[in-house]
Amino acid sequence: MEYEQPVEIVHLLVSPLHRYDGRPADGPLRLPDGEPESRIEVELRAHLGIVGDRYFGRGAHTTAAVTVMAAESLDHVRSVLGVEHPLDPAAARRNILLRGADVDALRGEPFSLDAGWGPVLFQGHRPANPCGWMNVVLAEGAHKALRGRGGVRSEPLTDGRLRLGPALLRAAVPLARAESSVEKSHPAASRLF
Repeated sequence: MEYEQPVEIVHLLVSPLHRYDGRPADGPLRLPDGEPESRIEVELRAHLGIVGDRYFGRGAHTTAAVTVMAAESLDHVRSVLGVEHPLDPAAARRNILLRGADVDALRGEPFSLDAGWGPVLFQGHRPANPCGWMNVVLAEGAHKALRGRGGVRSEPLTDGRLRLGPALLRAAVPLARAESSVEKSHPAASRLF
């Protein structure tokens, strides 16, 4: 892969159930007692997903087993909506939250992430479009603010592990994130959480 970009893995999520089921007004489903959803490291299996996640090994979700999003997307929500408190990265329901690259450019593209244990190869597929739940769990207006910034649904092509912290992202497309007009007018937007 021709392009590489140092990134930071800022959040990892493994959820045993689909918590945003039903009407947003009813709130998310409660987690069963046990391991927390937010993790320090995760284990991935080729063509299956993240071990312990609700989509692991489910045939209907093979090409969408792992969702990856840019942390800058949440910064954007905070900035355009004027939200002063930090947004909970787990509320976005993306498995991997990266800072430092244009994750949305990975739609339809192969890419790899290496957090120190060797690269994990992925195939990016369709966009991970935001849903109406974002207005309830992040902030009113977040659903619209995240359009085109929701990340990518992907399939792991190799086994491996990822952990929070520095990582190297490689892809066949440029990965440098273009500064948005919001960030130009609000330079602190990329450092909000």
